[in-house]
Parts: sequence; structure tokens; C-alpha cells
Amino acid sequence: MTAQHSIFCDDYDPNSLSISEATRRIIEAMNTPTGVEWVAVRDSLGRVLAQDLMAPHDVPAHRNSAMDGYAFRLNDWATQAHSSPIRMKLVGISAAGHPFEGSIPEMGAVRIMTGAVVPDEADTVIMQERVTREEASGTISMSAENLPPLGANIRMPGEDLKAHVMALPAGRYLRPADIGLAASLGLAEVPVRPKLRVAFFSTGDELCSLGQTPKTGQVFDSNRYTLLSMLEKLNVEWHDLGVVKDSPEALQEAFQCACHCADVIISSGGVSVGDADFVRGILDQLGRTVFWKIAIKPGRPFAYGQFTGGKHFFGLPGNPVAVMVTFYRIVRPALMRLQGRHPLPTPLLFNAFTRSTLKKMPGRFEFQRGILSRSENGEWQVDATGEQGSGMLSSMSLANCFIRLPESAGKIEIGSKVEVEPFDEGL
Repeated sequence: MTAQHSIFCDDYDPNSLSISEATRRIIEAMNTPTGVEWVAVRDSLGRVLAQDLMAPHDVPAHRNSAMDGYAFRLNDWATQAHSSPIRMKLVGISAAGHPFEGSIPEMGAVRIMTGAVVPDEADTVIMQERVTREEASGTISMSAENLPPLGANIRMPGEDLKAHVMALPAGRYLRPADIGLAASLGLAEVPVRPKLRVAFFSTGDELCSLGQTPKTGQVFDSNRYTLLSMLEKLNVEWHDLGVVKDSPEALQEAFQCACHCADVIISSGGVSVGDADFVRGILDQLGRTVFWKIAIKPGRPFAYGQFTGGKHFFGLPGNPVAVMVTFYRIVRPALMRLQGRHPLPTPLLFNAFTRSTLKKMPGRFEFQRGILSRSENGEWQVDATGEQGSGMLSSMSLANCFIRLPESAGKIEIGSKVEVEPFDEGL
């Protein structure tokens, strides 16, 4: 008991900000972008709209058939409902892109294809499976009980979008369906925000880049590759500045280079209290530290600051899992705000029963890694991915969700209900 209490005291800092307060302060500090860049609609996937997109015309622009069938005047058939079968004369075809241009006589019908213009004189379409076509006589017949209601199977002009209404709002993160919608409006180009520029680097003499031979005591740097992948998901313009040595001079040079090429600077490592952790000191020389340390696990040594000129800085911990947790839960929403996304997406949260005992001490919000699944009776259940050390990147690779344990929670027993947050495309 004594040893556990000692570890807890060393690991807990009552002056640390809560994750909700830290996130709130950061989001409020993010300036809204104002630039506009016009890009081809085919190149706009993952970009953020800079202006509302208005529909220049009705979508669809004309009455069209919702299925393959036959267009007719319902009243013509209704007057013949006493006889069965009802017969009508085929007088032409309306195909997609090739409308019928003649007139429909009494008791006449037009063969029509899905998406084709409905002739002005027709008010109803019957699906082809409900009629019998007689090729020799050029007629169709049906039983009276199959008579459809007035207006059946006709899409009206503006049914999807009315002319001059907003089709997509400013701040929209453009997804595949949005690209199709813009194309349906005839828009070859769309106005988007310029890509956010993000520079990142790792710090530490113990780090070895891929392709190099590690010396005794060195490890391969994984954080830059994790960050690069998460930034790619956000569709930003990224600049990898490599591994920066543990010296004030090297760090100052890296920061100055980053400020020259980027709007946001992200470092991993060097924000703790070790003798070789120089990031915070250099930041205060070139700008200011807004806050340092948040009450979460993993990820307590986290810094947010601003460089002269309005550049934003995020100092992430050095441990690989802590990098992912702090980026995903704190940095990513901030970058989305800087991209101009509105509204910011909110995480999907729901409850599940834990099948693992979850070790925790009160005082910090913890993001443990879990594997979410369905039980045989259809209930959500979650298993921890084993040891939850912040240096165990395999625990993130195995996981498909965070198990969110609030500050007040202590040890969680098997069978308890816990809150889970499934990973999305960012992880």
C-alpha cells in the first residue's frame, strides 16, 4: 500500500489542468481562417468549404421517373377501371437524356426509363413489373387492382434541392457525398480554405531515424511516423523536420525553421522536467507558454504555447501512446478549428461492460486502450489490451477504442459499466 501511494503522489500534480479545461482554452485560442482558394471539385475531397454553396437551380431540374415503367394519365385508366384487364396503346419512349417529344392521346402510354423526363401530359408512372406488354398489338395491360395512386413514381423538380437554397454550409469538411452533390449542381470549382501548414519534429539524443544504425542506448523514432499518419488523415500540408538533438541551440534553430514554414508547430518529447528538457525554456524566449501539464494519463507533460507572429505550438510527451492520446483528444480538434471546420465533430460515446479489471488511481482522466465487441446476447463489452504503459505502442495497435475513466474513478472491477469511445478515421 505504501509503495502504491508513493507512486500515485509522484504521478499526480494538483496544478495540472483538466482535459476539458485545457481543450476549451486551446479551442478558444484558435483563430478562424479567412483565406479562400478555388479548387476543382474533383480535387476538393477532405478540404473545408470557405463559403456557403448555393443551389443555382432545382435538383432535379425536371420531373423524372423513379423507375423503369410506363407514364400515363391516371384519369384515362381510372375511367376504365370497371373493365379488366385495362389496356393502353404505347405511343413512344422517354429514355434518360432522350425525352419523348410527342403528345399522349387518350388511353395512351409512354415507355419510360429511370431518370427520364416525364412527359407533360402524364401524371403517373407504373412500374414495368405490374403490367403485361403485348408486342404484337403494341399495347400494355394490367388488372384494375394494380392501378397506382396519382403521381406515383415521379420525382418532382427541386425534390432534392430547391434553387437558391444552401446546399452545403461554409465550414463543411467535404466528404465523397458532398463532392457528388456539388457536381450535381454543375459546379466545376468550389471555394475552400487554404491547407493548414504543420511542422513537426521529435527531440532526444536517444532517437535514431529509420535507415540509421542505432547506437547503444538509442531507439528508433516512431513518433514522427505516427504524427505524419495522423496529419495525413487531416489533409494538412506537413513538414517533417526530423530528430532534433537535446540542446538549446538545436531546438532554437528547429523552432525558427518551423515558424518560417508552418502555421502550427508540434514537437514530441522534451516538455517534462528533466535536465535535458529544453523545449519550454526556448518557447518562452521566442513566444510564451500558455499552460503546461494536464491531468490525464497518458499525456500529463503536455504544453501549449504561442510563438511571436501568432504561430501555435503543441508540445507532446515523448512516450508513443501519450503522443497519440494527446494528439487525438486535444491537438486534432484544434487543428480542425484552424482549418475552418464547423461544427467540430464530437466523439461517439456509449457504455460497455468491462471484461478486464482496470487499474486506476483517482485524480486524473485516463484513456486506456480497449477492444470493443458484442457479447453473445448482443451487449457491448470491452477488454483492455493488456498492460497500459504509455510506451507500449502495441496497446494502441491492438485497440479499437478508448476506455474513458473519469478523474473520480478508482479501480474498476470486471462486469462494471464503463464509457468507451470507438476510434474513427483519425486513428
